[in-house]
Amino acid sequence: MNMANYILRILKSRIFIILSWGFNTPVRLENGLKFKVQGYIHSGWVEVLYNEGSDLFEVSILNPDGTIKRNETDVYLDCLVDVIDGMVERTEDYKERVEQNYKLCR
Repeated sequence: MNMANYILRILKSRIFIILSWGFNTPVRLENGLKFKVQGYIHSGWVEVLYNEGSDLFEVSILNPDGTIKRNETDVYLDCLVDVIDGMVERTEDYKERVEQNYKLCR
């Protein structure tokens, strides 16, 4: 299995979270995966690369020009979705924002 598919399988293990990001346009990279999101914190490209030497991942949030806006290194497999969620979507007032945006009743 190539690395892009492996990362996609990890993300899909928590499908409701990645759908909340507005996950779309996945692009296979040589050692990872790049995709677009529309989150509360970041809208644009996210890049996930595998570091074979450390057996860990690197997550980058990209500016519109492709430069790195924010970067997290040494991300463990079981923390990957949570790290991306914190960079893309999860705000302190997340629950309230979701309720307001989707007109949910308490």
